[in-house]
Amino acid sequence: MTLHPLLAQLLMPDRSSVIFALKGVVSVVLALYVAMFLQLDRPYWALVSAIFLQIRPESGLVTEKAACQILGSVLGGGVGILILAFFMPYPLLALACLTLWIGLNSAASSMVHNINFIYAFAMSGMTAGLVVLLVMITPNLADSRAVFDIAQSRISEITVGALCAMLVSQLLWPVTVKASLRRHARVVINDTLEYLSLELDPNSTHEQRHQHADQILETLVVLNDDSSAVAYEGPEGPGRSRAANLLCNKVLSLLAVTQIMGRFPRNHPDLVSPAFSKLLEDMRAHFIKVAEVDSFEESYIEAQALRRALLEHRAAYVNESAIVIRLTQTAAELVADLAMVLRAYNALENRDQTLLKASSLKTHRDPLVGAVNGFRTAVVFLIGAAVWLSTGSLAAIMLMIMPVVFSVMFARFSRVVLTSILRRLLLGVVVAIPVALLFGMGLLSTSSGDFELLALVLAGPYFVALLALANRETLPYGLGLCIPFTLIVQPGNHMTFNMEVATSNALGLFVGISILYWVFKLITPPDGQLMQRRLLEATARDLTGIDFHRRPENWFNGRMGERLLRLANYDQSSGSSNRNMTDLGFTGLNIGHMSIRLRRRIKNHRSAEVDAKLAEWQQVLADTYLLSSRGIVNARFREASAGLLRAIYDAKEPDAQTATIEGMFERMALTFERTARMFHQV
Repeated sequence: MTLHPLLAQLLMPDRSSVIFALKGVVSVVLALYVAMFLQLDRPYWALVSAIFLQIRPESGLVTEKAACQILGSVLGGGVGILILAFFMPYPLLALACLTLWIGLNSAASSMVHNINFIYAFAMSGMTAGLVVLLVMITPNLADSRAVFDIAQSRISEITVGALCAMLVSQLLWPVTVKASLRRHARVVINDTLEYLSLELDPNSTHEQRHQHADQILETLVVLNDDSSAVAYEGPEGPGRSRAANLLCNKVLSLLAVTQIMGRFPRNHPDLVSPAFSKLLEDMRAHFIKVAEVDSFEESYIEAQALRRALLEHRAAYVNESAIVIRLTQTAAELVADLAMVLRAYNALENRDQTLLKASSLKTHRDPLVGAVNGFRTAVVFLIGAAVWLSTGSLAAIMLMIMPVVFSVMFARFSRVVLTSILRRLLLGVVVAIPVALLFGMGLLSTSSGDFELLALVLAGPYFVALLALANRETLPYGLGLCIPFTLIVQPGNHMTFNMEVATSNALGLFVGISILYWVFKLITPPDGQLMQRRLLEATARDLTGIDFHRRPENWFNGRMGERLLRLANYDQSSGSSNRNMTDLGFTGLNIGHMSIRLRRRIKNHRSAEVDAKLAEWQQVLADTYLLSSRGIVNARFREASAGLLRAIYDAKEPDAQTATIEGMFERMALTFERTARMFHQV
């Protein structure tokens, strides 16, 4: 019989999960002790802060999240003070401004992908809410001094929890981001090499290739997110961060070039000569060898052997077409990118000062998604505010705060994933309520009040909840148990053990998470087709902006990384088996790289006329890309390509660099025509 994942995690935890839970308990107990020692007003917020930092235990990530948490809290506290300074006599206006601030933070969190930065926005909204609401519940005692004291207390509590969690992470069984980066980098390189061989394998299927491409994109985004945190791990951390960024960037270049090499023989077998077919077979054999070796040195030697083999193939060509010559040059560029990927992987362990700095993958920022997420979080807060204004219940404060934090944190997930997360979170809350009321409040009310007994009673529930938090699949259960348990029991120096208040807080948390669940069900992001079109339009805009960047390849790769993953996710969620939109996203990546390589080839042929024709050609390129996605063949592309080619040849005699341009234009025209036919048939 197969156990439920939660039961399996709790009954048969592995060693790393037990260590994770022990570290978490130590962090929570230390945060509570320091907060109580400093006589902070509400020490349990220090526990909430420490718990959130347990979600990713790597030292660099904990340090980064602690910094984000503290900065977000300071900013939120400042905004809370500012709102009260202007609108303390006008509570409805103060709530309106607070709602706007929370909505803006939620919208801004949609513009980043790193979970630590998202958490900073969540803390900013939460701290501002706590400052404003805690002052408004006692308006007769509120003055400028009280407002400042409340803001200072909330920031101090959050800071204490963050610093304690960071200290424990560094001292007890430390886990580094560096090790995680190396592991993810090895996985993505192996997947990429297997993908390279599949693209060149005539017997591979469309589904096989897409499965590998999806895995590569997912791992790249994780690798990119973690690369910022490794900078906090010692003096070599920034160098490893640059190496990880370079690896991500060059893997995208590999994907772009490999798609070119793989699509050509599949879609135009009549243009593949025997010599070029042999070259593709040799490339595939070398990719398999590179994947099989265990060390960087051996991998690098195999990559250099492949480069020499390509030169030998090129030298043996007789009367080959321009497009075959161009693709052979593309193969050489692919090998150069592969060598850079291997060097970047080596630099994650051994410093390599010769590596160039590359851009990190940028989050795709869509204002429409941000507006929807901001509005949704504002609605969650307004429902809580309406309950509070109509009932005056202090429990409504819980209904207004924690659902907002979860709304910001979970907004980036798809609807299907989000529904599953919120269900598990709600189940954790259901379990936390009786545990907190009966176990926590019941035992603590009969204790002597010593801190040792307090810590001993709390350690059991926290250990169980943190065991669930240690596993990605069961994490929502653990989060739903940890946070509500803390907010219901509210451990501190002056615990009242008021069962009525605790029950009200429990009810507020349960109702708040339930409201969050239904708001997310009712207010959903725009449908997948609209978002896919917006992603393609953003790609077309980037194609026209390639000429305005000093390192266009790094810039374009950075812009396309998460965009490709989103297209793939929308394709997967649609249930379509053809994956046309993902293919179109990769086509955008391919033609962007072709455009960049074109500029390298004509750098000695640039003139006023060439620049004018190039700008016209680039705009036609972007227009043709969008038209092909609608099933329309744009005849202007061949005309613009011919005009640019004439201008290049008029500027200067053709040389070795410009000899393959005609083949480049022909390949791009064939790609657009094939894409238009594909979408015309859909």
